[in-house]
Amino acid sequence: MIEKNDWRLQVPKDYLKGQELRFAKYTKNDTPSAHTHCDFCFATFSVYDGDLHEGYFARDGKNWICPICYNDFKEMFGWKLVEKEV
Repeated sequence: MIEKNDWRLQVPKDYLKGQELRFAKYTKNDTPSAHTHCDFCFATFSVYDGDLHEGYFARDGKNWICPICYNDFKEMFGWKLVEKEV
């Protein structure tokens, strides 16, 4: 069980409560830059070696969540996983 004082929750994340999330491969077309970060732990998503290449994103496509943070916070935030994309 994740504690409410987990370091990843230092900045409020109310904008992610109740979101529908999709699991997908990250492409550099997903953001204006060549990478983005997990909204919780700041892990890097990109097409480059050593970075995350897939994860969960909100339907607006702006917010990405790594698999570890998704599993840690899915109940707390009440996320609904919608159809996976390949």
